[in-house]
Amino acid sequence: MTILLMLTFCVVIATITYGVVAQSKIDVLGKEKVKKALKINLGVFIPVMMGALIVNIPGVARGAEAATVNPAAGLGYLAAGLSTGLATIGAGYAVGAVGSSALGAVSEDPKILGKTLIFVGLGEGIAIYGLIISIMILSKL
Repeated sequence: MTILLMLTFCVVIATITYGVVAQSKIDVLGKEKVKKALKINLGVFIPVMMGALIVNIPGVARGAEAATVNPAAGLGYLAAGLSTGLATIGAGYAVGAVGSSALGAVSEDPKILGKTLIFVGLGEGIAIYGLIISIMILSKL
């Protein structure tokens, strides 16, 4: 298993390195050669990753059998993840809307920068509230 994980690591590093080099030479090599290289990299990367997953499945199954977990804890973890995730999505939407409007307002009148930053901070606070709820849920498990 260690050999397979090391092979996977080497393939990932080689893929990233080749991608960076090919992107820097895209004008020299041409797009067709880069596409061919991408196909080769994916053709090697995906089977190696699938092999790593298949080899590790029995170990994960043994670990799951040995652990004694409260069945209701899964719903608690789900609730904690959803509260953080959905709050973060809402905060991103709020900051995007308020930030673009604030940028337009500041470009017209630079004196209102402080006022607009307060509104952007309120939008970011939504994510903090979701994280706090998530921590409260996890502390009860």
